[in-house]
Amino acid sequence: MNVFYTPDISGDVCVLNESESHHIIKVLRKKEGEDVYLIDGNGGFFQGNITEAHPKHCKVTISAQLEANETRNYRLHLAIAPTKNINRFDWLLEKITEIGIDEITPVISFHSERKKIKSNRAENIVISAMKQSLKSYKPVIHNITGFNDFVNQDFKEKKIIAHCRDDTNKKALQDQINHGENILILIGPEGGFSEEELKHARGKGFLPTHFGNSRLRTETAGIAACYTVYLSNM
Repeated sequence: MNVFYTPDISGDVCVLNESESHHIIKVLRKKEGEDVYLIDGNGGFFQGNITEAHPKHCKVTISAQLEANETRNYRLHLAIAPTKNINRFDWLLEKITEIGIDEITPVISFHSERKKIKSNRAENIVISAMKQSLKSYKPVIHNITGFNDFVNQDFKEKKIIAHCRDDTNKKALQDQINHGENILILIGPEGGFSEEELKHARGKGFLPTHFGNSRLRTETAGIAACYTVYLSNM
């Protein structure tokens, strides 16, 4: 099943953007009268019929609203330092979108080696992964944020910070998750969080956690966190 993204579905007719239109008409060579499937990124999953097969503005008439296959009873926000190798961060965005996530915040901490990301690139990766995995909700990617600015915010979710330093209070992530609970998980860069950052986060109510005995790469830890939350809510 090929699924196409259009965020502006309202009423019975919608016009796809140039990128999606080109894919439908020029790549897949679909014609007027053929059916297509659409998602709006806000939970809507639709079946439609091509009424104008234009490669720059394909027009689709909605024929049915379908039941979305993505139903979760929790919200997950991952705040994570972008990796030095941008390809690893791209891979992270793709995989956590496939697993299921609501919000992503790139965070710059003391040991961060990458302090910029291209927001358009990140959005395109998330949209592609959303379509591939038949998700109907598009994760929100927030602007890149400094560590202190981030942890100082008044979050309502349970706040968890993962780190590799010795800490007798650290518990395994799966032991800190309650079914249906909204979670915010903060993961640092390749060099980890500084002691000052950990102290600041603990003072703001972040609970320390670990993913087992292995020391994981940043992007692996992000995926492990998302999948652990997912499994804990099955």
